[in-house]
Amino acid sequence: SVGGGGPGCLRAEKPSTRDRGKAAAAALQDAMDPAEDAARPADLGGAALKFEVLATDGRARATRLTLRHHDCRTPMFMPVGTQGTVKGLTSKQLEELECQVILGNTYHLENRPGSALLREFGGLPSFMNWKRGTLTDSGGFQMVSLLDLADITEEGVAFQSPVDGSQMMLTPERSMQIQNDIGADIMMALDDVVSSVCVEDARFEEATHRTLRWIDRCIAAHSRPSEQALFGIVQGGLDPRLRGICLEGLKARDDKLPGYAIGGLAGGEEKAAFCRVVSQCTAALPPNKPRYVMGVGYPLDLVVCSALGADMYDCVYPSRTARFGTALVPEGVLRLKTAAMATDYRPIDSECDCLVCKKYTRAYLHAKITKEPNAASLLTYHNIRYQMRLCQDMHQAILSHEFTPFVQNFVRRQYPNGDVPDWVREALQLAQIDV
Repeated sequence: SVGGGGPGCLRAEKPSTRDRGKAAAAALQDAMDPAEDAARPADLGGAALKFEVLATDGRARATRLTLRHHDCRTPMFMPVGTQGTVKGLTSKQLEELECQVILGNTYHLENRPGSALLREFGGLPSFMNWKRGTLTDSGGFQMVSLLDLADITEEGVAFQSPVDGSQMMLTPERSMQIQNDIGADIMMALDDVVSSVCVEDARFEEATHRTLRWIDRCIAAHSRPSEQALFGIVQGGLDPRLRGICLEGLKARDDKLPGYAIGGLAGGEEKAAFCRVVSQCTAALPPNKPRYVMGVGYPLDLVVCSALGADMYDCVYPSRTARFGTALVPEGVLRLKTAAMATDYRPIDSECDCLVCKKYTRAYLHAKITKEPNAASLLTYHNIRYQMRLCQDMHQAILSHEFTPFVQNFVRRQYPNGDVPDWVREALQLAQIDV
């Protein structure tokens, strides 16, 4: 017998983590439809990505970003799957919603399930059965979100695990190693991140110069540059001088950086200051590389940043706000918990093509949102689709050279009484768009 308990019985040997990972990865590969070629890495001629600007309209850009696992179009919003999953949705549903890239977090993935396990599975895409693009944050943002658990030095940042209290030392070298194991198409350099509302000028000065020292360590430690694109991150707080220093420092390393991100924003700073930084950075970054504004997810912010020349965005906002019963609509937001929704038999958005808008009424979702978890999943499904459609519409408007009227109509629907905030007017004026 096998696995029995008596003398002379043969005991089944427990497979190792390595063996289990290889077997699971092989099973996933066998299960793939041969027609799903997008699941297999593309041949990019030794480059980690290819980038082409298809059209411009003012400062806005419609581009093609070809990764190993997906051919993307920008402007592009990337849902956040911190630990390999977008809360409430399956990988198949994300494909249905036409998501192009999913974001994972290095710090959290290393804590659970661990980069060693992900490596044995063949990387995060195989682990989560996701056939399109992936991007991993470096773990730098946790210097802000887990500040009380972090000790930042020139070597790196020491975190105390919120799970079991153990210590993790995240250096630029360790961040690269973890991200190489995770295997995302795009990986971010470890930067020294300071909250945008910090009042210590000296801390921003230190972080800006440290970010440039760390980028050299990241470049040296990156072991898969032909497979994974390393993006540098522009830091400097709200100070134009420091942003300029970081921009010039990163551009001096342009041959090693397939793309750039604008970090340290969307943390509670004034919107006008946020837009000025985005405008400064997009105007100075190389035109032949993708530009990623980190942590941005409000629909209006996506439109404004795209008008200023940015390409890529990520945020937990669409899924998080869904869990509070809020749906994204062209007029802004729809709060489904309010009493008026109880007898409203319309869909969330009559213009939306998603399953939720085709099958369910506002009244149904109102009745379920506080009682059943699947209601939050339905709202997440709709909100992600809203973001995908918005980006697709921006892409098409830029291709058609109709981006200015698109923006004007978008803002008009958000503010039908004409009470457009000053920061929106000022930001769009930087893009030569009058609202």
